[in-house]
Amino acid sequence: MKYSDLADKNAAELQAMLKEKKTELFTLKIKQKMMQLQNTSELRATKKDIARINTALTAVAN
Repeated sequence: MKYSDLADKNAAELQAMLKEKKTELFTLKIKQKMMQLQNTSELRATKKDIARINTALTAVAN
């Protein structure tokens, strides 16, 4: 996901995406704790996506 993909979305869409990504991050963390996560780089990518969405939300709010 790139920031340019998020720039044209409205606040409601961004909030929905943020909720989805946070749920995904929670699931990945649980899988990691239970030793079921094969690709640990997914955690880092999901955290970065959450940060990008938060940045886009801040830009929309201003």
